[in-house]
Amino acid sequence: MDLNTLGWNQGFRHSWIETIGSAAEPGDSTSSAFVPARVASESHGIYLVWSECGELTAEVSGRFRHGDSALGGYPAVGDWVAVSPRPAEGKATIHAIIPRSNRFTRRDPWSAGGVQTLAANIDTAFLVMGLDRDFNVRRLERYLSLSWEAGTLPVILLNKADLVADTAPYLSEVETVAFGVPTFGLSAEAGTGLEPLAAWLCPGSTVAFLGSSGVGKSTIINRLAGAAVQKTSAVREDDQRGRHTTTRRNLILLPSGAVLLDNPGLREVGLADAEEGVQKAFGDIEEIAKDCRFRDCAHHGEPGCAVRAALIDGRLDQERLESWLHLKKEARFQERRADPLLAMAERDRWKKIIKAHKKRQEPSR
Repeated sequence: MDLNTLGWNQGFRHSWIETIGSAAEPGDSTSSAFVPARVASESHGIYLVWSECGELTAEVSGRFRHGDSALGGYPAVGDWVAVSPRPAEGKATIHAIIPRSNRFTRRDPWSAGGVQTLAANIDTAFLVMGLDRDFNVRRLERYLSLSWEAGTLPVILLNKADLVADTAPYLSEVETVAFGVPTFGLSAEAGTGLEPLAAWLCPGSTVAFLGSSGVGKSTIINRLAGAAVQKTSAVREDDQRGRHTTTRRNLILLPSGAVLLDNPGLREVGLADAEEGVQKAFGDIEEIAKDCRFRDCAHHGEPGCAVRAALIDGRLDQERLESWLHLKKEARFQERRADPLLAMAERDRWKKIIKAHKKRQEPSR
């Protein structure tokens, strides 16, 4: 496999030079025993990696598992890793993760305060919604926050255009929350509206698909690949909810040379350390908030609040404001859970607020 086609570039080459020197196992006299590989899929600690030696099954080394490397997390799909290959056996051992250009994260739904890496080293994020009961701009705001926080370009795909008479109202509604983000209506089932996506499917580029179950991510991928590379299934007839046909993340190499990353449908999109992403996703409100009288304005009725003024005069939508406040609160909460010093500062702040409130309630003498 050609590394450049898989997304290898000058930045990763530089990171390799800086990283591989500290990745050697005891007894290795030269770093030439290691080759770069990209994680194509993972299941229960077993990885499928792509390298110039071909497709190999890999596990992390004992030194990685028990050393400092594991403190930064285990490899994720899309990662570049240093492996010692055994081509004759079709196997390899992973010794180090090459520093990521970016990563998609969310709050880990299975652990308190944990962060789950969804994918790494992504150039573009295709955010997919179906033009059925799945269409929800509030959820889209979450996906946009994830994408901006990861430093990837979001592209919005409104699938199942064949189910509606006119996509224009949906496109207009998306424009109210995704300013300047490329948005396309398409029908993967009918194979229409896919042509504009070629602009992001260049050789060596990596595109991740994000969306709920049943929105048609796998069907879109099959259309782009020109073959049934992903299993698909219809939504449930009773409530139009999707079924999980993609059960794990995996890379798919297109004939164009682009790499696609299919994600299982996300039941929960909990933000983790995404305050900057929220700021960019809600850039319109952030600009208005700069005109508030107080720098620490909470936008809950303080005097001189420019955000509330915009709500009253119709420049700002109530639901979008509530979504912004909720996501900012969620992002800050997750940041405090991950940083004990921030959590301590927040507790001290509230102690002072409560103490001042009690003092005001004391009867005057």
